[in-house]
Amino acid sequence: MRNKILLLGSGELGKELVIAFQRLGQYVIAVDNYSDAPAMQVAQDFEVINMLDGEALDKLVEKHQPDFIVPEVESIRTERFYDYEKQGFTVIPSAKAANFTMNRKAIRDLAAKDLGVKTAKYSYATSLEELKEGVEMCGFPCVVKPLMSSSGKGQSVIKSEADIENSWNFAMEGSRGDLLEVIVEEFIDFDYEITLLTLTQNNANTLFCSPIGHRQERGDYQESWQPMQMNQVHLVQAQQMAQKVTAALKGSGIWGVEFFVGKDGVYFSELSPRPHDTGMVTLANTQNYSEFELHARAILGIPVTEIKLIKNGASAVVLATKDNPNFPVFSGLNDAAAIDNSDFKIFGKPSSRPFRRMAVALAYGKDEGTDMLVERAKKVASSISLD
Repeated sequence: MRNKILLLGSGELGKELVIAFQRLGQYVIAVDNYSDAPAMQVAQDFEVINMLDGEALDKLVEKHQPDFIVPEVESIRTERFYDYEKQGFTVIPSAKAANFTMNRKAIRDLAAKDLGVKTAKYSYATSLEELKEGVEMCGFPCVVKPLMSSSGKGQSVIKSEADIENSWNFAMEGSRGDLLEVIVEEFIDFDYEITLLTLTQNNANTLFCSPIGHRQERGDYQESWQPMQMNQVHLVQAQQMAQKVTAALKGSGIWGVEFFVGKDGVYFSELSPRPHDTGMVTLANTQNYSEFELHARAILGIPVTEIKLIKNGASAVVLATKDNPNFPVFSGLNDAAAIDNSDFKIFGKPSSRPFRRMAVALAYGKDEGTDMLVERAKKVASSISLD
């Protein structure tokens, strides 16, 4: 059952996915817009192209004739996927899913307008003037995000009129690709936010991982923990919403579905049709399968009958603090390794810049609370430095 897999995007999440595929005997071509990307280091083959160049993408698919096309980032000319499906290629989870979820506008309208899923009040803007109108509709404070971005890039909170122009400029700087449009949302007074990893399979059996809590800064996750203790009624609501949206998008794989949970209940926030950064906590062996192993199995049609939570876990990111055009040198690994019931994964990125995610620290325990595990993961992360 050796398949040829074209992985579009080769960051740290892609690297773990390639490892999962390799353990199942697959052949992977890792693609990104720069050389020595993490997933390229463990794949059988690699290609360096601008994935927003539709013709270059077409040539790559024609050249490799993959069994599966697996997107791992947002900045891809995803409208090409519909034609690939017509040609008989399998896009993961589906061309519709990849195209809709790479753009916050498509997925938000599907959830709120077509499916009636509860979301924050929102508006779109393609200019500073339209953003001002959207802010007036949503009220202060409100959140602005580029329609195409990842890891919180370009995201900010508008607290007063004085913030509007700066938020617009920041969003344009953080936008990926050539889509210069933003979504402005009312600020939800939430108690916490979760990622609900949702596994859809070609046998129509949808499964859910235990909810993952997380904390963000600059729109990017800093720590995550599993399980997130939450009201069972709210968990069921989130599962129902996740199943509704993933069913409409179709296809098999792992989905990172994000929700806000507050006094007014559960709000759908965003969705990624692939492993989620907060789900790196599953690398602490919290489950019988990590999110990457689940994604690989669903893609290959290997059924998963149950997802079990084996132990509690937490993750904390290791961030770069300065620019380095060369492979950074890590230190403090011996100190980090001396901390009981912990681990770390170094991504192998070929360069660094301030706030770039370079590694992840993990902590785990069967009987320890997640608060304690988060502190341990942070201690491991703080032990590691890079030059």
